[in-house]
Amino acid sequence: MAQHTQTENETTLREFREAVNMSVKELESWLKTEDSKSVGIKEHESDESTGHQSGRYIVELLHKKSSSYSQDDYNQMRRVVSYVHRHLAQKPSGDIEHTRWRYSLKNWGHDPLKD
Repeated sequence: MAQHTQTENETTLREFREAVNMSVKELESWLKTEDSKSVGIKEHESDESTGHQSGRYIVELLHKKSSSYSQDDYNQMRRVVSYVHRHLAQKPSGDIEHTRWRYSLKNWGHDPLKD
């Protein structure tokens, strides 16, 4: 994968911070719930979903100092931003509070009810 410039990484970090609107404590608590584990794509029934794995990675990123981010970290931030933007565009009609759509977004660090 191509190396990104410092400016691109700064843009990525800003977009990531905009996309992830849950605090580290909110995300950590959410990831412990059955609702968070009930959504997302899994290779096997016993596996953790991609979104849940991403949520754990986001928690790690939120605990890190930005000066210690690796290129892999920035790549994950780009995936998060892309997922959140794509998923927000698919918002279902009606009450979203208890939907799989919202739960999936929360696994990626974004609670649409906070918008």
